[in-house]
Amino acid sequence: MNMQKMMKNMQKLQGKMTRVQAELEEKVFEANAGGGMVTIEMNGKYELQNIKLNPDAVDPDDVEALEDLILAAYHNVKSQIDAESQEKLGGLTQGMKLPGM
Repeated sequence: MNMQKMMKNMQKLQGKMTRVQAELEEKVFEANAGGGMVTIEMNGKYELQNIKLNPDAVDPDDVEALEDLILAAYHNVKSQIDAESQEKLGGLTQGMKLPGM
């Protein structure tokens, strides 16, 4: 493959990656914990959009349980974003032989 063709392909790939990244950043992901006791919405830029708490999750005598549910929901939604980002962005470069990689 000549260098000019390789550079053109790399520019196309960069354009696709930029579009996919923008789509991911706009998408809102949702995950919950405790059977829906806590739900977190986050966009693809890892910005928190919303937290929903089931009133039954709020026990003034057990704040630690609520904190644990919030953390679990956060980790669940973050994992979703990571997985979809890897799937979509990783799929673009799959099979390419990039020098130095």
